[in-house]
Amino acid sequence: MLNKQQFFLLSAMGAAALALALANIVLYNGNRSAQSEFNTRTQYIQQSQQLEPLYQGLIRSLAELSDQQSDSQLRELLASQGISFTNKQP
Repeated sequence: MLNKQQFFLLSAMGAAALALALANIVLYNGNRSAQSEFNTRTQYIQQSQQLEPLYQGLIRSLAELSDQQSDSQLRELLASQGISFTNKQP
């Protein structure tokens, strides 16, 4: 038989093991959701990189059109998005 001290010691160790198991479950679930968010962001970045040449061509075309037709509204729209360019016309 167990004496009183052994019983309390084993009960405390069992409670600590249960608490550690619960903490492990919580941390595992948190890690899984963080990994899922990371994977979603990685996929978004990879897809954005594939579209970058298209976006650059579109911006270049808009800037050239604005320059050729002296379209101040289009120039202002590009400037509002942080895109600036210089005129090629003399």
